[in-house]
Amino acid sequence: MLEIKVKSFEELTKKELYNLLQLRSEVFVVEQDCVYQDIDYKDQKALHVLGFKKEKIVAYTRIFKPGDYFELASIGRVVVQKKERAYKYGYAIMDASAEAIKVHFKTSTIKISAQVYLKKFYNNLGFKETGKEYLEDDIPHIAMVRN
Repeated sequence: MLEIKVKSFEELTKKELYNLLQLRSEVFVVEQDCVYQDIDYKDQKALHVLGFKKEKIVAYTRIFKPGDYFELASIGRVVVQKKERAYKYGYAIMDASAEAIKVHFKTSTIKISAQVYLKKFYNNLGFKETGKEYLEDDIPHIAMVRN
């Protein structure tokens, strides 16, 4: 079972910040073999949705209010530790993120920039593709929106 916490940048403990950055690096840089600037000064504006299992962060997203990243509210840096993916924590962290957007930002319309290979996963969560595929950090992405 995943324990979910939503925190502002200022509310994160040093340990939580270190652990979430480690998880993002483990998946986005090492596993996906993609050299890119993960620490982008957007974390300070985001709310952080942390998925804990036995006090360890195994799933994570960051969410933005409308206008802070895209025109619409958005979810980004969606990540689940590789050995924990069999438990479908991606769905749990995305559902918690959508709920946090509803509670904190008073909207349910969400835009994401999705890696193309995860399109079906996001379709299952109610997201629909908008526009054409594009490269982001040399990885095929597509914009998707859920109302």
